[in-house]
Amino acid sequence: MSTLSLFSAGNYSVPGNTSWYLADLGEFRGKQELYTRQSPQRLKTLREHALIESAVSSNRMEGVEVDPQRVRNVLASPKPLFRDRDEEEVRGYREALCLIHENGAGLFISEETICRLHRLTRGQIWDTGCYKSKDGNIIERYPDGRERVRFRPVPAIETPQYMAKLISDWGRCLEERWVHPLIGIAAFNLDFFCIHPFRDGNGRVSRLLFLLQCQQLGYEVGRYLSLERLIEQNKERYYETLEQSSQGWHENTHDPWPYINFTLSILKSAYQEFAERVGDIQAPRGSKTEMILAALQRLSPEFTVAQLEQACPGVSREMVRRVLNEQKGKSVECIGRGPGAKWIKKR
Repeated sequence: MSTLSLFSAGNYSVPGNTSWYLADLGEFRGKQELYTRQSPQRLKTLREHALIESAVSSNRMEGVEVDPQRVRNVLASPKPLFRDRDEEEVRGYREALCLIHENGAGLFISEETICRLHRLTRGQIWDTGCYKSKDGNIIERYPDGRERVRFRPVPAIETPQYMAKLISDWGRCLEERWVHPLIGIAAFNLDFFCIHPFRDGNGRVSRLLFLLQCQQLGYEVGRYLSLERLIEQNKERYYETLEQSSQGWHENTHDPWPYINFTLSILKSAYQEFAERVGDIQAPRGSKTEMILAALQRLSPEFTVAQLEQACPGVSREMVRRVLNEQKGKSVECIGRGPGAKWIKKR
């Protein structure tokens, strides 16, 4: 009952679309060093912004949110005073990101590392860093009050042995070259979700592990672009492919490729955006202005100032409004007045 184990016997074929993703990512990885030489100051800004975006997006997917006006204080202050647990967890995720970026090469993929990441992201709570002690299903709840079971994870009593096997399989996958390492990362991630080792916080830990494993294999775009932000922007597809690929996991009859391809597509999107931002150095522009303009492009054709602020965590409201007003008449138009006024992007 493991996706990685499916690849150990070599009795598999890689779908054509997966091969294309691997080829594109190999090309991007080859250009990575060229990109990172071009503009040190721009890369520094990208790193700082990626930390903020990643911490905000990954937690927001789990219903953990921070007031946009509090983001910079929570994430940038040396010793912030938290208003609530949400702020503590978002700050903890940032600390986990810093640990990965600064010491990733020395962080072995082990149960100890996984529990350490969980402790950082969950803060001061009774079961932080500990595997679940009770069984629990993954439930989807609808607005009308209905519920359904999306997946039944591994029972609590069997979780330690499944985690030990997952770690062992990961090491063997790399050493014995069962499959391309990027496919191995996605398979590991899928197995982690299906085991669901913690009572809460599994999604955040899985995204941190994805970032860590990519960096250890030389795919370092997650230092400069938020993978978590891209996943959040495509969260419907994220949950859809996760459910598709988990069906039949306990019986080893599941199809892992929908989730694997989604994971590879996120990495490719990150490299494409990275190349657009630093691959072609143009006339210098304020880094925060550039961040706001990039966020503006990602928004829907009709948006509010509040939505633009949410897409630019860590940038002041005054800066967002100034850049937006500079674009008025050029690329955007304002409809209405007041804080809730609608803005539209011009064709």
